Amino acid sequence: MDDKMFELMTKMYSEFTEFRKETKENFDRLENRIEKVEGNIVRLENKMDDNHKALYDGYKLTYEKLNELDSKVEKQDVEIRVIKGGL
Repeated sequence: MDDKMFELMTKMYSEFTEFRKETKENFDRLENRIEKVEGNIVRLENKMDDNHKALYDGYKLTYEKLNELDSKVEKQDVEIRVIKGGL
């Protein structure tokens, strides 16, 4: 009976050791995948930040040009009124 118990315990220990090894390998692979995903997220955030800055710069330039054009139109409108008033 003792031999059977010993064999059973030995078998259980062996299976448990193998299970721990497989579990550790799975966790290591999972950690590697998580690190890759985190790296991709950081790159994506940086890219989005750069794109956001570029969009803002484009908006700012468009707004400045629009204001410049608006002031030119106002100036021409005043000139037209002066010319019409002088006739």
